[in-house]
Amino acid sequence: MYRTKTCGELRLADKGNKVTLSGWVQRTRKMGGMTFVDIRDRYGITQAVFDNSVDAGLCEKANRLGREYVIQLEGTVAERSSKNPALPTGDIEIIAERLNILNASEVPPFTIEDDTDGGDDLRMRYRYLDLRRTCVRNNLELRHRMT
Repeated sequence: MYRTKTCGELRLADKGNKVTLSGWVQRTRKMGGMTFVDIRDRYGITQAVFDNSVDAGLCEKANRLGREYVIQLEGTVAERSSKNPALPTGDIEIIAERLNILNASEVPPFTIEDDTDGGDDLRMRYRYLDLRRTCVRNNLELRHRMT
């Protein structure tokens, strides 16, 4: 099974549950002996934590992740010490236990975020990447519901 939950549905009530998530790597942050990875699917973003003191091999594998890599992650839901009120999943994080890289990716020509750094010409040239942005996807879903 590729996932047991989506990235946007986990909340504090799921604390302690073992989950499997699949999606794209939004960004990675390396801080000391820990690596934080934001994993994104069409439903939202969830933060995963890789601790070097717990599993150095797994943390090293996470350090090699790039933007838009497709990964499968298994871990335990935990409460975040520094909550992010801007995200619906900002109260929790996944303590990673297993990481599977499903597909590596080249660095995309622009960031896949609502406020992207790509101009219109670049975004239209790489339309298949632009469709991953939340605002574009929401417009497509609205159009689908209306028709």
